[in-house]
Amino acid sequence: MTTPPLKAVTLTLVRYQKGEQFGHFLACISLIPIFISLGGFVSHFIFRRELQAMFFAIGLLLSQFLNELAKKSVQQDRPESCALLEMCDYGWPSSHAQYMFFFAVYFTLLTYIGIGLASERQKVIVGSIPWPLAFLTMYSRVYLGYHTVAQVFAGAILGIVLGALWFWVVNNLLICYFPAIEESEFGRLFYVKDSSHIPNVLKFEYDNARAARKNLAPKCATD
Repeated sequence: MTTPPLKAVTLTLVRYQKGEQFGHFLACISLIPIFISLGGFVSHFIFRRELQAMFFAIGLLLSQFLNELAKKSVQQDRPESCALLEMCDYGWPSSHAQYMFFFAVYFTLLTYIGIGLASERQKVIVGSIPWPLAFLTMYSRVYLGYHTVAQVFAGAILGIVLGALWFWVVNNLLICYFPAIEESEFGRLFYVKDSSHIPNVLKFEYDNARAARKNLAPKCATD
């Protein structure tokens, strides 16, 4: 009786040359999309329940779905090194590059328009955070042998276009339904909200937290 071929779950499987520190570093960089998805969006939903972040996550899921459709349609092979990596499915466009550049574009636009930072300096600093990670992720996929240069550039371009397009859809069309979602049974059950209309949401929450504390009876006695 022949044993059926096995297939690994490649979600967190990233191979690099043993003993190579730079390759190890880039392998860790390749896992950033997983950290963003599981650590960032899941924890954000648990503690914040912001509609902007929810639709941000939905956009990333739609982007990855379109990536799979593109791979199956184009059917471009990965580089020859895929045999060593045990990952020889289709490689155009790179899903890692597409994910990270979608994230970088949407995050930057949200920083400038949607989350109410006080100053232009803050917007520039916060908005620039994901871009080095996006480029490092793109480079890591080529360096580690998972993609060709053309495949990661295709993923990056698709991510940029889809990220900008989805941001426009959310903030020009879907945002009209945010009040209805907030007032729905789902919104009331999970305390879903939208704070993007508040000019400086950090200061707003800070001031309200301090004001609420002043109305509480003091628990700690002072001499």
